Amino acid sequence: MRVDLKNICKQFGNVVAVDDLNLDIKHGEFISLLGPSGCGKTTTLLMVAGIYKPTAGHIYFGERIVNDLPPKDRNIGMVFQSYALYPHMTVFENLTFPMQLQKVPRDEMKKRAQRVADMMGIGHLMDRKPAQLSGGQQQRVALGRALVKEPQLLLFDEPLSNLDARLRLSMRAEIKRLQFELGITSIYVTHDQVEAMTMADRIAVMKEGRLQAYCPPDELYDRPRTLFVAGFVGNPPMNFLDVEVVRENGEYHARRAGFDVVVPADRGEKAVDRGNVILGIRPEDVTIADDEGIAGEIYVVEPLGRDDLIDVRIGEISIHVLADPALGLRMGQTVRLNFNTHKVQFFDPQTENSLLWTD
Repeated sequence: MRVDLKNICKQFGNVVAVDDLNLDIKHGEFISLLGPSGCGKTTTLLMVAGIYKPTAGHIYFGERIVNDLPPKDRNIGMVFQSYALYPHMTVFENLTFPMQLQKVPRDEMKKRAQRVADMMGIGHLMDRKPAQLSGGQQQRVALGRALVKEPQLLLFDEPLSNLDARLRLSMRAEIKRLQFELGITSIYVTHDQVEAMTMADRIAVMKEGRLQAYCPPDELYDRPRTLFVAGFVGNPPMNFLDVEVVRENGEYHARRAGFDVVVPADRGEKAVDRGNVILGIRPEDVTIADDEGIAGEIYVVEPLGRDDLIDVRIGEISIHVLADPALGLRMGQTVRLNFNTHKVQFFDPQTENSLLWTD
């Protein structure tokens, strides 16, 4: 099912929770609403579910406006962070409860419940109650209960937040594979960028109720449209420096005290002669060299396992770099940094919009 949100606003008194939001969600697409707490992502999901009614704008399911359609008539399945299982019911009873409300014949209920339970790997747990299940098993029951209704739209509200890191990893893969196989249009709310980047076909980044970006994960990462998106997406986060871009002898230099790098013409020409601009570069695009580059002192070394996160100070500047642990870098050591200038971003400090990726 195709879903369209057109000029959606939601106010609670004087508080604007969602401000003029426009999203198009294709049939069978998996999209994620990503942003920090309070950005409006869950409010948006609850409007799609019918729990909240938009203050302004329209929500379309296909060609139909559903603003006034009650949740029970929207043919949606919803999975919550808290699982929301009935503690006095068995797994079987939890799975079949939505179908009882739909007055599905008992034989059909049994068949559907067993099929979904087997699909979710909980077919052998049908007689257990939620208190007898692990967190991952409870999450599978909650997902199965949403699927057993055979919905046209699946809504996820931070469903993996209560799971440990290893279980989150496996459940991410299972949800993504299941959604791909069933082809159900899905909206997934999360504040975890890893979940959004690894699962979604497109990601809608929100801040203070407004849409910041809506695009595939690779575009979001490589071509951030705003300073907020650039800083929010990516772990470790992007480095930001105040610089001035000047043209000398046919080359474009990004400069500030103690810092001078030559940037490619296709990037430099967008930022030249604008006065102070913000340069952004990701830690993986900065390397530690033997003898060439900008000199700095290692302030701290943070081992991450596969990489070390190095904080290098160049005067008042702090640059984070991902380095090979085999280099054996130490605090207080002087190193030289090279920058992959083909990955440099530039932002306007007033508007915070990208100078490279404007429409």
